[in-house]
This record gives sequence, C-alpha cells and structure tokens, in this order.
Amino acid sequence: QHPAWCCCQETQLDSQSMNQSPKNCLLPYRNDDLGTLSSVDTVPVQELQSIPEDEEEVQPQVWGRVIPLVHGLSVLNCTENQYIFGRDRACDYTFNNTIVRQSTHFRTYSKKHFKIFRDENLVYVEDLSGNGTWVDDEKIGDVKQRLLSNNSVIALAEQKHQVFMFIDKMGDDQPNLPLEFSKKYHIARKIGTGVCGEVKLAIEKETCKKVALKTINKHDFPSIGTATRNAEREIEILKKIDHPCLIKTEDFYQTEDSYYIVLEYVEGGELFGRIKAKKQLEEEIAKLYFYQMLRAVQYLHNNGIIHRDLKPENVLLASHDDICLIKVGLPESLETGVTFAALPDIHGSALAVCVFLYFHSLGGYPPFNTECSTMSVREQIINGHYRFIPSQWKKVSNQAKDLIKKLLVVDPEKRLSVEEALAHSWLNVRAEKPTN
Repeated sequence: QHPAWCCCQETQLDSQSMNQSPKNCLLPYRNDDLGTLSSVDTVPVQELQSIPEDEEEVQPQVWGRVIPLVHGLSVLNCTENQYIFGRDRACDYTFNNTIVRQSTHFRTYSKKHFKIFRDENLVYVEDLSGNGTWVDDEKIGDVKQRLLSNNSVIALAEQKHQVFMFIDKMGDDQPNLPLEFSKKYHIARKIGTGVCGEVKLAIEKETCKKVALKTINKHDFPSIGTATRNAEREIEILKKIDHPCLIKTEDFYQTEDSYYIVLEYVEGGELFGRIKAKKQLEEEIAKLYFYQMLRAVQYLHNNGIIHRDLKPENVLLASHDDICLIKVGLPESLETGVTFAALPDIHGSALAVCVFLYFHSLGGYPPFNTECSTMSVREQIINGHYRFIPSQWKKVSNQAKDLIKKLLVVDPEKRLSVEEALAHSWLNVRAEKPTN
C-alpha cells in the first residue's frame, strides 16, 4: 500500500507546486528505512520568470494531480488533456533522471509506459508498455484502458511496485450513492431528467464500458413498501430481457431513499430526431427500422411484458442501422407519464407508436395532425382519419401504403396484429416501384 503520509503531503503541496513545471520539480520524499525526509532526494527547481505586478496571468485549471510514491519523481499538476509517461525523454513526464536511473526498477519501465488522458470530466489510464500497468491492484487487460478514480494507485511493471497516486481535482465522490455501485462504477455527468428522477452517464471502472444510471426517489410514491416489493420483482424480470432491439438492465441497487437502475447506454440519439431532420427516409431504411420495432414489441408480448410508455422519443438509434427501445416495462409504480395512445385501445399503444414512426418516416409528416384536417388530433385518432398527400407519397410503394392501411384501423379486431404485420409482403420482399 502507498505510504499514509502521501495524502497529507498532497494537500500541503497545493500552494507550493501549482506553478512548478512537472518535468523539473522534484519534491522531498520519505526515506522508508530512516523514517525521515532526505534532501538527497531533491533537485533544484527552476526559477520562474518574474511577472510584472500590473499584469495578471490566467492560471490553467488543474483537473488532476499525479503524486509519486517512490523516490526521485515529481508531482504532476494536470492541465493538458493528456500526458504520456515513460523512460523516453520525449515523453510529457519522463522517468529519465539520475535518481530514477539508479533504481532497480528503471529498466522495467517502457520508453512509453502509460498515458493519462481526460475525456470531459472522466480520466483514463492507457497501458502502452510491454511489462504492464496496474490500477488499484488490477492489471489493465486487453482493453488497454482503465478509468481512474480519486486516490487510484498506479503500479508499473509488477503489481506491488506502486509508483503513482492519482488525485481527482474535479470529480464528485457522490457519497449518497450505494457503496456497491461506487465500487463498480464512476459517475460521469447528467444526461437527462425524467418525471421520476434523473439519468446520469456512468462508466464501469474495470472495462470502461458506458452505462446509464437512472435514479428514482422512493419518496415520490405514497406506498413505499408495496412499491419496493413490486420494483424488485419487476427489475429481476427486466434483467432477463435479452433482445438486440431492447435496452438491457445491467444492475439494480437501492438505498433507504432511492432506486438506482443501471441500464445499457445508447448514444445514437432518437430515431424520431433523425426522421425529422431527414424529412423522409428511403423506403428500405424505413422498412429496416419498422421491422426491428415490430420484432422488439413481439418479443415483449411473447414474454408477457407490456411497454407502458412507448412514445417516439423512446426509440433510440444504437447505430446508423440499429434501433433500441428504452424504458421497457419499468414498474408502473416507478413510471408515471402519459402513454402515447395513437390508437384508442391501450393494448395497441406500442404497435401504434411503431406505425406512427413508420408513417412519418415515409411521408414526412405524422398521420394525425391539424395541418391536413379541420378535426382535432383526438377526433382524427378516434375516427381513423388520415390521408396520403400525393406529392409526399409518390415515391412510396403500394405495398408500404397497403401495410399502413391495414394497421391504422380503428377496430382492433380488424387491425393487423404484430405477427400479421411481420408476415406482410412488404417486410419480406424488396419494395416494388410505386404506380401512378
């Protein structure tokens, strides 16, 4: 373990080392055999040029500090986005000085041994060496990167040779999070706010995998005991969901005050946003998206799960070609919101949203809107009133329009089911050219 005095030393060094050049500043370190500080372990610090009193120099913000745990190395105040460490004198932080060269470990260091870099407010270490780099006693594996947390210890060439401690000057330790969560994940930033709580981007420390953490306050619900039992039961069901077009539930934690749901992180944006930006999608692309949505809804229905809150903004892009449905089947006690009911019966709501996106992606406008009719949107939905504007649909095949007609039927007994829609010819052959 690193010497206990290092943490105290770090706080004392703030005022001394903020303006010192990391390559030239060496600070006294403890001689473990004698229990004293040795002046032999220091070298002169280059003098800084005097600054005129009437000029104020803006100091760069220090986002992290790298504290040596061995003799002969200097404190690094991190202000740039990345630093490369190694024996090579061309490195941002070089091990190549008289004191370190005399160390038995010197030749085990690579010319470029590791890199510390910052991505927004997250800090990573990347192994560049042949002999390996360890973070908190865990060797950086095939991924070659590991997230750094406050007080993380970096070992070089062998697990027990601890060389640096990283001090995070910008991070928030978030003491209110469950301990088990904090051991496994690191919070990055807030990425959204919902009716019942907020969503944050988090990083799995061991793999650097991105996840989304949804926090829900228990006190927002009147029946805490019942809500807790239902939540735990339904979360266990959701963790078993395994479909490429449905968001995965990775973990679930709770404290006395909150639920913490760890979800797969999808960063491609909303499908609806892409549809609006493009105005109209090519028919084959629209078909690909619609097919995936139908398969996802079919999987949910086959497993007895109803998507209570499927709406256009809950269909995300996992990549250019792949979609992902989010907010899948969260316990009703944890999700309060307005269901997007494009058709009058609730059991068809998930399918209805798929049809809404399908129609909008091909025609460039929603099926029910006040620009194409004098009726209100609600009246249009109840009466199944919509129209194909010829100029907007002239390039769309008759097969695609036929499927829409059979899905936008008010009577659920006459409307195609998910299985029947999947069997439609449009989804099973290449689109034919439209007829005039």
